[in-house]
Amino acid sequence: MPTLTVNGVTVNFPFPPYECQKVYMNKVIECLQTKENGALESPTGTGKTLCLLCATLAWREHFKDTISARKIAQKMDGEMFPNTPLASWGSAATDGDTPTYYTDVPKIIYASRTHSQLAQVMNELKNTSYRPKVCVLGSREQLCINQEVMRQESNHVKVHMCRGKVSTRSCVYYNNVDEKSTDRDLVNSILDVEDLVKFGNKQRACPYYLSRSLKQQADIIFMPYNYLLDPKSRRAHNIELNGAVVIFDEAHNVEKTCEESTSFDLTPYDVASAINAVDRLLVEQAKEASHTDAVTENFNVESLNSGLKIDLVTVAKIKQILLDLEAAIDSYDVPSDKGITKPGIFIYELLERAHLTYSSKTAVHEALEQISGYLAGQTGIFLNTNGLQKLADIIQLVFCGEPSEKDRQQQMQLNTSHFKVHIHRDTSSHKKKQSSDVWASSSSKKQGNILSYWCFSPGYSMQDLVNQGVRCIILTSGTLSPLSSFTSEMRIKFPVCLENGHVIERDQIFVSVIERGPDGVQLSSAFDRRFVPENMASLGKTVANMSRVVPHGLLVFFPSFSLMDKTLDFWRDNGHADRIESIKPMFVEPKGKGTFTEAIDGYYNKVRDPASKGGSFFAVCRGKASEGLDFTDNFGRGVIITGLPFPPRMDPRVILKMQFLDEMSRKRVPGLKYLSGQEWYRQQAFRAVNQAVGRVIRHKDDYGAIFLCDHRFKSSEARAQLPSWVRPYVRLYDGFGNVVRDVSQFFRVAQKMRPVVEKTAAGKCSTECLSDTQSSGFTSCASTQSSHTQKAKMLDSHLPSLKRRRLNENTGASGMAKICIEYECEVQESQRRPANLLDALERGDVHDGEGADAAVGEEKANHLSTLSLKHDKRMEDEMRGGKRKIKLVQEQKISVSEDVCGESRASRAKTFLAEMKKSLSQVNFDRIVQALQTYKKTDNLDVLLTETAVLTEDTNTHSLLRGFYQFVRPHHKKRFDERCVELTGQGCGYKPDHSLSKDEKKVLILQSATDREPAVSLTSSSGTSTCRQLNTEQLNKGGHHLNQQGLREPATDKLQPPFLCSSASAPKKDVHVAFLADVKKALGAEKSAELFKTINSYKKTDNYEQLVTTVVSLFTERDEDFNLLVRFGMFIRTHHKKQYKEMVDALKGQPV
Repeated sequence: MPTLTVNGVTVNFPFPPYECQKVYMNKVIECLQTKENGALESPTGTGKTLCLLCATLAWREHFKDTISARKIAQKMDGEMFPNTPLASWGSAATDGDTPTYYTDVPKIIYASRTHSQLAQVMNELKNTSYRPKVCVLGSREQLCINQEVMRQESNHVKVHMCRGKVSTRSCVYYNNVDEKSTDRDLVNSILDVEDLVKFGNKQRACPYYLSRSLKQQADIIFMPYNYLLDPKSRRAHNIELNGAVVIFDEAHNVEKTCEESTSFDLTPYDVASAINAVDRLLVEQAKEASHTDAVTENFNVESLNSGLKIDLVTVAKIKQILLDLEAAIDSYDVPSDKGITKPGIFIYELLERAHLTYSSKTAVHEALEQISGYLAGQTGIFLNTNGLQKLADIIQLVFCGEPSEKDRQQQMQLNTSHFKVHIHRDTSSHKKKQSSDVWASSSSKKQGNILSYWCFSPGYSMQDLVNQGVRCIILTSGTLSPLSSFTSEMRIKFPVCLENGHVIERDQIFVSVIERGPDGVQLSSAFDRRFVPENMASLGKTVANMSRVVPHGLLVFFPSFSLMDKTLDFWRDNGHADRIESIKPMFVEPKGKGTFTEAIDGYYNKVRDPASKGGSFFAVCRGKASEGLDFTDNFGRGVIITGLPFPPRMDPRVILKMQFLDEMSRKRVPGLKYLSGQEWYRQQAFRAVNQAVGRVIRHKDDYGAIFLCDHRFKSSEARAQLPSWVRPYVRLYDGFGNVVRDVSQFFRVAQKMRPVVEKTAAGKCSTECLSDTQSSGFTSCASTQSSHTQKAKMLDSHLPSLKRRRLNENTGASGMAKICIEYECEVQESQRRPANLLDALERGDVHDGEGADAAVGEEKANHLSTLSLKHDKRMEDEMRGGKRKIKLVQEQKISVSEDVCGESRASRAKTFLAEMKKSLSQVNFDRIVQALQTYKKTDNLDVLLTETAVLTEDTNTHSLLRGFYQFVRPHHKKRFDERCVELTGQGCGYKPDHSLSKDEKKVLILQSATDREPAVSLTSSSGTSTCRQLNTEQLNKGGHHLNQQGLREPATDKLQPPFLCSSASAPKKDVHVAFLADVKKALGAEKSAELFKTINSYKKTDNYEQLVTTVVSLFTERDEDFNLLVRFGMFIRTHHKKQYKEMVDALKGQPV
């Protein structure tokens, strides 16, 4: 295992660390050696947890070694090694204190947000060479295995019942703890909560008390961080902090936990249930007093020991305190819409009205604990003791410290300086579990006031930790930015700070601010814009388009559940959800915990599914999906942030927090810098964004795109709030089309440079052969991959019965036989402009050999994109009908030759494949077919040559090898022919013109046609070219939207681009006219005018960027217009064609 030296400490690391990991470990060890607090941000995927564990445990070992060296040196009366002074062992490690003992070695307290996150940390620990003594703390809820205790509904009842059983030694599991606590498997293993429960069940020993036993000897103690920050939990678990190193991982939530752990809300229900519980006790005690001589048969040791140790007078006093407290809280007339706010110190005035003071607090607290414990130990009907327990906790929280009479006022000021008291109406429906408490009176259901005591500074809890004598506190997370504001909130000093870089390269991350959607509408989640229909529609179009471009898994984060629900409802009603669903099936984060696993598993399975194009997961910032979930590799290739998740502005707690910060800022305390309320408000939004953004890159080889879909992200102030590893890569765009272009290019490059294992599915052989056009630089022959193919692929994943081969049925070619037509069907046609890279995409050809047109493909695409089978038969009828259209005699000759070409090639292919299947074993046949598919996708001839080498082993199969010549692309034919000569002694009949591409051949054909027939002009009496009319009729299969009358309109339209009036050939004009008529029908006059203006501008300026921006925004607004974007390739100049084709392929989700 590699070792490195950091600040004099030797660290064992599982692999050679990256530079950012060295920097991080250096900062960790600096904190430990200098006893300084640290705030360390390191992006997700940089191995933060591993670095933290290795650095901390290495330093701890170094600390012990230093003590050993000192002790040996002292015993030998001087230096053990004269040439190695004792100081070189690192006095900083042991702080230079001379009498140092092994008991002084600091414990490491490692806290994270949840037990599931701690389990991940402990798994990381197993990957290191360090084997410290480990302990994980949990609650009885998680660790108790006594079924009688676990059956109880209330957590407080469980606690008291457990304590009762322990004190009477009536729990068999607890009784085995002493014996099993020294078990080697327990002491020397790294066990998380789940492992501990398994061990407990196996050994019949209580996991809860085993963990407390392990804590005494543990070197590193794992716990959720509310155990540390909540004084009550800290006392309950007896956590000793003096001299300890405290680490908060995932510390972006620490601020909230600090505030919540020292705040409370006392509801009318809490007080009423406490009064009811005390009433019940008084009734029981009164009965007992009148039957003191009666001893029941069921009397046992447990009931004896759980007897009440306080008299009835004290119980009555407690009831009076509760009644007075209820009256004091309800005495305030609170407006229904907002509450009454008082300074924090007011809490003492209010509680004094219920006779709760520093003088009485101890007696009252003990009485409440006694009553709760006694009632919880009673068998029979369940009684709610939550109210009593809450009041006991409140007393401990408010009356902390033991000040003398004269210091009491100062202590009260100190205790409450970070708090506000807020009294507000109880607007809840009171649907609490009252039915189980038959003693509940109507008073528990009455509406009253809630007493809230809210902490507004995490510094209160942090200062409390410092006061406990910790060695240092390290806060670390992937998202602490902005760091300065985060540390200022904590109210303790953080001399060691780090905003670490990422391990990824520039080509692994794409970040763009999308200010406007494809329709040009400004995107905003601001309060006044979020529910505007145009805004929601534009966002829906944006997400639908991004779902085309982003491969595999797409995550979409909304600011809140309410906004997500309303937006999704709008999308469902207006068709946007159908567009997204057709490409990436939608999964939505539920509000409740119960169905979350089901939703996320569904998403993972869909992304894994080889037949699908991935999935989309819709979630909320600060939700479960934005926190600890792993969306590595294909599970999270893109993250869309739909807006800034500001806290709810009208929430009383948010209003008071902002007021509190503004008050503190105005006080200008020397040495302390407070955020203003507005700064804090913005920071909360960006911290949630940063956390969601962190889902996209999970390790050093991961890559992905981040889309910030709110115009407010455009400001430099907003971008400055993003994580340091994201900031350098943020791109601003004026037009949506440019985003699409660049992100498609990004994924193309990333997939080539960092390929992941491709999804494969059995039985998809022939389908895959037909599904993908060439993504290489040369012009591939026109294939069935026309504008409808990708939509068909989407359909296949949902309706497997509807395969793309249907589109080819009329060719007579089977799936595999069709390959030869796709690979090399050099057709002779005069309808199209030659050398067009988008030739295959612009045509809706049924196959290369048939003179079919773009409109059929367009109609097929529309049928398929509806994801409906009802158009199936109609599609086939249309395709069959396409052959029966009347054509000009001149064109007919070419069409017939093309048909013959297509049919003969299909027939040859079928015969060839059948012959090969007879001659080879099934294994060899399958391997060769697979190689052919691979060659089609990758254009790598070597793969094909390697697998077909089996055909050279037997002279009888040499002819089969030469037969593969028909499948080889033009630019490889010469090499394949030479290889055949080398292996079999006979060539394939190669001629130089075989190396010409289809487009080059078209140029020659058209040139020779022009030489032979300078002009063909069949003119009707009206002066309009009959040829043009008939060609267009043929091209559109008689579509109603392009009759002869309709054709004349664009010919005389003022908006018609000048180049249509050039002396180009008639077929070329026909294609243009047909296209522009379709555009005008689809977009309307105004948008058509905008398009024609842009085309004219492109012709003059050659500004491709401007052209693409306009074209993409116009043609991606509606799904049915997407085919126009494909056909628009005819207007793209030669030097831009490759770029345009790549963009279209990406929009269609074309695999690289």
